[in-house]
Amino acid sequence: MAPPWLTIHEGGSPLVCSIPHAGSWIPDELRHDFVSDWDAVRDCDWWVDRLYDFARDLDATLVCTKVSRSVIDVNRPADGRSLYPGQATTGLCPTTNFDGAPLYRVGREPDDAAIARRKAQYHQPFHAALASQIARLRERHCAVVLYDCHAIRSRIPRLFDGQLPARNIGTNDGASCSPELQAIVADACRASGRDYVVNGRFKGGAITRQYGQPDAGVHAIQMELACRAYMHEPADAPSEENWPSPWSADASAALRATLQTLLQALRDWAVRQKPNR
Repeated sequence: MAPPWLTIHEGGSPLVCSIPHAGSWIPDELRHDFVSDWDAVRDCDWWVDRLYDFARDLDATLVCTKVSRSVIDVNRPADGRSLYPGQATTGLCPTTNFDGAPLYRVGREPDDAAIARRKAQYHQPFHAALASQIARLRERHCAVVLYDCHAIRSRIPRLFDGQLPARNIGTNDGASCSPELQAIVADACRASGRDYVVNGRFKGGAITRQYGQPDAGVHAIQMELACRAYMHEPADAPSEENWPSPWSADASAALRATLQTLLQALRDWAVRQKPNR
């Protein structure tokens, strides 16, 4: 049985959606270590679980953690190495937020022992569940598509210049999926009329890079959405008063329709794949 912070919905189609950053749960024993409750969740991928809730209707499998990425980021390698050497980023158990401000009260940052405990409690079970679901579907299908769901504020000067494209496709520079599959995603983004980029600032995190093994029949894609594509973003710096904006079915409707068409195309592509001869 999955722990209460981990949501697993088992589908039968060859499509898996991972949602590693939508969680806003902070364990009680850690709450007072952070500068504030809001600081501990400000950078989560707001409402992404609701944005993709239609995936169940596509018979997709969903794996979602409710734990805030500020506690531990399951989209980072367990050894803590940087996926973007030389660039600003956040780590396995980040000590600063996206804008570089401290997440923890002075002297309350996690030490090596605390990081090891969080890995055992949250990081390892998430990846065990995700790997198990991929293996289950790979036994039934010739190919499985892993679609890693993300969103981020459109402007974060510490992480990237200017305004981020509305849709950011990451395939680890083409290594995590077939060229045909990458083209399907790019074509869908182009057809939507919104700006997009392939392997720009975000090329895919640990999930995309670890599980995307096209030669083994597992194709992984990360989609990093700019939050403005489905919710209001304040013009001023984010604060507890203005961020996050409430979920809006109306504001997200157009994007949800685009994403539903995209995920259906990815699922159907995987269904069409034949055994290698």
